[in-house]
Amino acid sequence: MQLVVARVGRAHGIKGEVTVEVRTDEPELRLAPGAVLATDPASAGPLTIETGRVHSGRLLLRFEGVRDRNGAEALRNTLLIAEVDPDTKPEDPDEYYDHQLMDLDVVLEDGTEVGRITEISHLPSQDLFVVERADGTEVLIPFVEEIVVDIDLEKQRAVIDPPPGLIDDRAEIASSRDAENSSGDTENTSGDAENSSAGDEA
Repeated sequence: MQLVVARVGRAHGIKGEVTVEVRTDEPELRLAPGAVLATDPASAGPLTIETGRVHSGRLLLRFEGVRDRNGAEALRNTLLIAEVDPDTKPEDPDEYYDHQLMDLDVVLEDGTEVGRITEISHLPSQDLFVVERADGTEVLIPFVEEIVVDIDLEKQRAVIDPPPGLIDDRAEIASSRDAENSSGDTENTSGDAENSSAGDEA
C-alpha cells in the first residue's frame, strides 16, 4: 500500500536541501537517509533521500542528484510516497495511519450516527476528520482525545463527544440567516484544540 509521508516545501539554501511538511509519526523510519520514495507527480521521482536534519523545528532533506537551489525548488509541492505493508500498525496503540481511519462511521456516545470519515486533514496545529453526513454536507471533527473518545477498528467506527455547536445545526441556521442579511457574505469560524497522538500518514 502506498501512503503519503511528506510534502516537499521550499528550497533551503543553495545546496539542494528542501523543507518538508511531515505527514507521518515515524519520520525516522519513513524519511531516513537511503529511503526510496515514489512521488506525485510520478515524473519527479523516484527520489532517494541522501541526508536529513532538523533546522529551526523543520525537517530538511537532500535527495540524491539534487545539488542546487533550482533543482530543489523544482520539487516544491511534490508528495513523497512510501510503500507500506497494509497490515503494519504504529507501535503506539493510540496512533493510527490514515488508511485505518478512512471510511469509519462516526457516532455519538449514545450511538447516534453523525456520518463517515472521507478525509484526514493534517494541519500544523492538529489533525481533523472530514466527516460526510447523510445529507451530503461535511463537518470537521478535531482529532483530539477530548472529542474523539474511542476508535474501534473492529466495529469500524469512531465515537465522539463533541462540544456544543460542533456538529449540531445551529451553526448552519446562523449561516443561512447571515447569508440572507449580507447578500451572500459568510463568516468563517475556527476552533483551537490540543494535539493528540494521531497517525499522520495519508
